[in-house]
Amino acid sequence: MEYTLAACPIFRDHLNITGLGMLAVMIGLLAVGAGRARGEVLSLTEAERLAFADDPRIAGFGANAMALDAKSIADGELPDPELRLGIMNWPIQTFDRAKEPMNKIEVGLRQVFPRGRTWSLRTQRTASLAEVERRRGRAEAAKLLLAVRLDWLELFHLEQVLEIVLESRSVFQQIIQITESLYGVGRQNQQDVLRARLELRLLEDRELDINRRVEQARARLAKWIGPAASRRPMPPTMPVLPTPAPADDILAGLAAHPEVAISDAELEARHAGVDLANEAYKPEWSLDLAYGYRGDDISSRDRSDLFSVMVMVDLPLFTERRQDQRLSAAKHKAAQAMFQRDDRLRELRRMLDEQYAAWRRLGERENLYEQAVIEEADNTFEASLRAYQNDVTDFTAVMRDELTKFKSLLELHHIRIDRAMAHAKLLYLQR
Repeated sequence: MEYTLAACPIFRDHLNITGLGMLAVMIGLLAVGAGRARGEVLSLTEAERLAFADDPRIAGFGANAMALDAKSIADGELPDPELRLGIMNWPIQTFDRAKEPMNKIEVGLRQVFPRGRTWSLRTQRTASLAEVERRRGRAEAAKLLLAVRLDWLELFHLEQVLEIVLESRSVFQQIIQITESLYGVGRQNQQDVLRARLELRLLEDRELDINRRVEQARARLAKWIGPAASRRPMPPTMPVLPTPAPADDILAGLAAHPEVAISDAELEARHAGVDLANEAYKPEWSLDLAYGYRGDDISSRDRSDLFSVMVMVDLPLFTERRQDQRLSAAKHKAAQAMFQRDDRLRELRRMLDEQYAAWRRLGERENLYEQAVIEEADNTFEASLRAYQNDVTDFTAVMRDELTKFKSLLELHHIRIDRAMAHAKLLYLQR
């Protein structure tokens, strides 16, 4: 389907050209496309490519995921062992090691073994957090694609509205010359001339306003593709988007949507946190190995060196205000992640119902306008124009019927752009 006429939602209430201005714009429609700026156009596909080429947010999620992947490896390792070096029972009066039988030089090594499956669960939790970041990156990519499409569509229609107005200015001046000529021979009154001039001034004002809005739309699109690309000319027609899947198929796939997938990974990380809190009820063990060198005594008798082995274990006996509370907090966080997942899924379902209904009903309205309303508006205007030429009706009636025709065209293309935007949102939902 081609979108070659001016229609944009933000102009529905602002582009209110009346009278001869409407007639001039209608005539200007015939010249749309002939004066389009030549050059490398900014197609929707090209805008999407540029947006994904260097998006810092998606790259940031990827970097954070890699950082968490590296951290998950470290979280699964035992704590570093502790080395002890010391002198024990050294005499401080004589500083003669041989006179004291209990002194020794000791070298020890201590290794802590975390509670239960703590180390593997820490790895699992950190890996889940890394997956959260990766899924956030995919969700951000889906949002980026939708944002680029919506901003491109807005700029596309604003550019067409601006082109129509520019093409209509010369036609407008010709209409003024015609009304002045008819007024000069007494076939029209001065009011028609003044009204034609007023409509030209209003059209010039609309041109200034549209220019402002075009620049704003380009600035919004430049956020995704850069200022240079956003200034490229738009194509004469809009490409056809892929047909959305049936509503039931999209609904069935919402559980795998990137937004819901984030919650799934967050929930997995929270469950690992609950398992970690449960491990806090288990003891933590440590092993201490020590070797003590003693040497000969004062009589040059050999003293045996000493070897020590110690096993230490903490006793998590009083859990009410520590382990119990941490477990309760972990469970509440897991519940919060589940509620967040349900909320995201419910919001996506609401969006699906809303956008699918809009896409379907707007399609019905588009068919109605294309098959009946526009043709009837054309016929009514032509009949009114013939009556005016035969002095059967006045200029006001002609302009009223022309205004109805022009508003019908604007409404048709307003429907088309609304449907295209709903279409883009459905494609976002069926990812």
